[in-house]
Amino acid sequence: MSFFCQGAYLIVAVSNGGNLKHQAEPIINFSSNDSSHIAAEQNSFKVRLNPKAAKFAAAYLRENEEALEQVRERSKICFRLMDSVLAKYELPVELKYLAVVESELKRDAVSHVGAVGPWQLMPATARLLGLKVTSKYDERKYYSKSTVAAAKYLRDLYCEFGDWLLVIAAYNGGPAPVYKAIKKSGSKNFWKLQAFLPAETRGHVKRYISTHYYFEGQGGITTLTKNEMNHYLAKMKEMNAANLVKTDTKNTNTLPDSVAKHLIAEKTIKQKSYQKISL
Repeated sequence: MSFFCQGAYLIVAVSNGGNLKHQAEPIINFSSNDSSHIAAEQNSFKVRLNPKAAKFAAAYLRENEEALEQVRERSKICFRLMDSVLAKYELPVELKYLAVVESELKRDAVSHVGAVGPWQLMPATARLLGLKVTSKYDERKYYSKSTVAAAKYLRDLYCEFGDWLLVIAAYNGGPAPVYKAIKKSGSKNFWKLQAFLPAETRGHVKRYISTHYYFEGQGGITTLTKNEMNHYLAKMKEMNAANLVKTDTKNTNTLPDSVAKHLIAEKTIKQKSYQKISL
């Protein structure tokens, strides 16, 4: 298992629709039934959404374009901070889009169940992650501190599941419902087990994929299942992979930044224990 898995675990109980429809004819098809589609154009690699996500995303973006545009307009400073924190934890920076789904980046956001802040952390979870939560002082509302806490949680969930879509599901509803869905479906593939997840949780994952698409114009590392990711990397190696795992990022300029950083992290920290980062 890669990505920080020697650290302590914490497991607690724009594009528009028309552009998405264009994905019906992918340039590259994998043979796997659950694979994503990747387009190779002028030495760049484009990750297209899983067809099972594309229909949802088209409708979601049509219905939420105005709200997402408002988030985009005020996101620059927030995203810069979140990128910095996620990068220090060597997590995909695209995970910042989860905060958009959770709260639209609003520090004072409060859910009906008591989750607070841009990352919508519950009080008990926040305290376990090192945040101070009292009636007069709540660090869940602080962008830097809450992002550090969210990064720790996402890191530990990835060590537990090894699949970003399952991580997003577990972040929303906790690990237990994900394990139940895996058991009932007999699969660890999100698209096969989603029917056994609570409706809110499976919708949350799809909203994340859609939001990622809105900001990035394509899918990415965190919108792929584990099998899709393996196919993606294999296809890139087949097509243009001479420098895939070199730690010099200048040698990965044919790859999307998130993929290059992902591969570098896989290689350089696989055997390294996690050390706390103070910000």
